[in-house]
Order: sequence, then structure tokens, then C-alpha cells
Amino acid sequence: MGTAADPAFDRETLRQGVEGQSPDLLLSLYADDAEFRIVDRTTQPSHPKVLHGRDEISRMLEDVYSRDMSHKLERCVIQGDEAAYSESCQYADGVRVLSESMISLRGGKIAEQTLVQAWDEE
Repeated sequence: MGTAADPAFDRETLRQGVEGQSPDLLLSLYADDAEFRIVDRTTQPSHPKVLHGRDEISRMLEDVYSRDMSHKLERCVIQGDEAAYSESCQYADGVRVLSESMISLRGGKIAEQTLVQAWDEE
């Protein structure tokens, strides 16, 4: 548990944010200066996509949540100032996406996140 000076990261807020239809709640979990790295087939480990700050993260989340797809928080582990979670998604046409995230926390907010994702391909 966090204290007033060091609030705890809230797993239920994360679940509601991931599974919700709007990125606003999810965005509220990020520190203003958060860094978000994405690794996938097109942005490979040697050249990940890196988003800096809540404004860039907000634009990415708005794009993702504007798509016709569902999101589900599968697992979440929080230990001290680190967290990890799995998310499964499905587009309306049946294409599935799976992502795994490792997070560093600061003051109960996400300071750094690395997301590795894969999706169905023909």
C-alpha cells in the first residue's frame, strides 16, 4: 500500500482503463514525463517506437481506442515500484493482438513502460 506521499498503483483503475472505451482513465495513470516504448514486428528491439510524455502517449491511446476492438486485462502483478501486465485484444474482424508490458512506477504513476506486442497475420 502507498502512503499520501507515495500512493499505490491501482490495479482496478488499470483494469477499468484498459477495458474501457475511452483512453482518459488509462492516461490518468501516467506521469507527465512518462516514457513508453513499443516493440513489435514493425518497431523491433533495436529501433523501438518511443513516446515521450503524456501528450504523445495520449495521441497513441486515442488512436488505439478509436478502433473497433475489445481489450482485456489478463494478468497484472505489482511489486513495489514495478508492475507487469498482459492484455489481449480482438478486432471486430477476429484478428487478435497480445501484449505484455513491464512498468516502472514513481509516486503511484507509470514513469516508464515497455510494451511487446504481436498480432495475427495472414
